Formats: sequence, C-alpha cells, structure tokens
Amino acid sequence: MRKIKSTYVKLAATLLAIPMLFTGCTASCSRELTDMKSDFCGGLNRTIIVYTADGKVIASYSGKIDIDINSGGYVKFDLDGKRYIYYNCFVESIADID
Repeated sequence: MRKIKSTYVKLAATLLAIPMLFTGCTASCSRELTDMKSDFCGGLNRTIIVYTADGKVIASYSGKIDIDINSGGYVKFDLDGKRYIYYNCFVESIADID
C-alpha cells in the first residue's frame, strides 16, 4: 500500500513539473532570480544617485552595491567597506542585471 502511494506522489509531481519546463521563466521569475543573485553575491553593479526633496543631487555612487529595503524612511547600503545611510531623501538606483 505504501509503495502505491509513493508511486502516485511521484506521478503527481512529474505531471506538475512538466508544464513548468515548457512555459519558461516569466518576467516575475526573472526578477526573483535577479533578487536572489543580489542577495547571494553581495549586491549588483549599480549606480545610485541621492537627491534632496527639491531635486538637487547630494551624492552619487557606482559599484557592487546591496541596498537594504525598509519602510523606516531611510536607505542603507554598503560600498567599499563603508556603510551609507540617507534619511528623508530620494534615491535612484540603476542596476546592471545582465
């Protein structure tokens, strides 16, 4: 009886996996893979530009950067062994995802 259940589970898993192989990776799947790559590899090559509320550039950074996403009103990232934290500003992040 146990062997029959095991066979049915394997068959069900196979039937679910086959359509996934033929559909390919969707855009959301691709974004998720990019996020995982950033998490495991210490960030992505990015250009970050920090602006004041009236649109003046405070600073810009380029390099392999991992940004901490939060809802606390600040942006935090590490670059070249230094930690940067900006409060109450606008940040533009352009990442090379290829």
